[in-house]
Amino acid sequence: MAEVDRIYGAELSPYSVKVRSYYRYKGIPHRWIIRNSDTMADYQKYARVPIVPLVVTGDDRGIQDSTPIIEAVEAANPEPSIHPTDPVAAFVSALIEEFGDEWGNKWMFHLRWAREVDQVASARRIASCMLAGAGEEQVTAMAEQIRERMLGRLWFVGSNEQTGPQIEASFREGLAELDAHLATRPYLFGARPAFGDFGLWGQVYEAWTDPTGAALVETVPNVLDWVHRMTWPRAEGDFEAWPSLEKTLMPFLQNQVGKRFLPWTLANERAVAEGNEEFSVELGGQTWTQKPQKYHAKSLAALRKKYAAAQSESLDPILESANCLAGLQA
Repeated sequence: MAEVDRIYGAELSPYSVKVRSYYRYKGIPHRWIIRNSDTMADYQKYARVPIVPLVVTGDDRGIQDSTPIIEAVEAANPEPSIHPTDPVAAFVSALIEEFGDEWGNKWMFHLRWAREVDQVASARRIASCMLAGAGEEQVTAMAEQIRERMLGRLWFVGSNEQTGPQIEASFREGLAELDAHLATRPYLFGARPAFGDFGLWGQVYEAWTDPTGAALVETVPNVLDWVHRMTWPRAEGDFEAWPSLEKTLMPFLQNQVGKRFLPWTLANERAVAEGNEEFSVELGGQTWTQKPQKYHAKSLAALRKKYAAAQSESLDPILESANCLAGLQA
């Protein structure tokens, strides 16, 4: 008899909780297994790269990377669907899922590691999870190692003295835009969670678990309700079509996706193609500088394939209005 799926993850990993939330919504039997010193040997039997989440399916196959995991499981378990029937809303949901994974992660990572209060709290929580049953001295030593390692990764994800204020401004503005949108619906695309909810929620949820992020998220009550709701999401009705979503979701698309994320990811793509060790791009009148990230160039290519497959004559004018079309057609 086949086993239920196993999700090897970490409570402080936005991609892990994203997949767990999805499994909970779909009602798919699974085991949540924290990757730590006790479970590492089993995890390593299936992991191709040392990242979480890792899903081991009931028939003993390992899948990594949160988006491919959800896409594979959704293909095998299509109901209840996480994709709106309206093709415009369906693609916008995929676009927001990508935004959450790639730009929303900048929000989360910066807020978690830019300030001492968050560094100390997060490093301690991670060390305690990793070292199952370890003593105080060992946990403290591991926490300091984690803190030093993560500080070294801030520049890699795009957080530095120049970009830090831009990341925080984006987060504050994005929260306000989402709060207005969620004032009249429980999820981003209506009365049930969509692909975009899972991708964006994981990052906002993790920010909320840290001191600085929590102080910001708790100022926007509709977002805070959504953060709680998405831990155990359920269908409360149907998806909405794009015309009923546009008025309150378009500001987020324009200001966060069109003004910030897509110009950044296009510049990153060029830097990777040209083999540059650093790139700069103007985002909303401010200069952004960081090291290129190869994975993001690959995920942009995957997003373009989804755009090419979208079947809707009304999609392009909407993407053009959001300043997203040119980057998706490149």
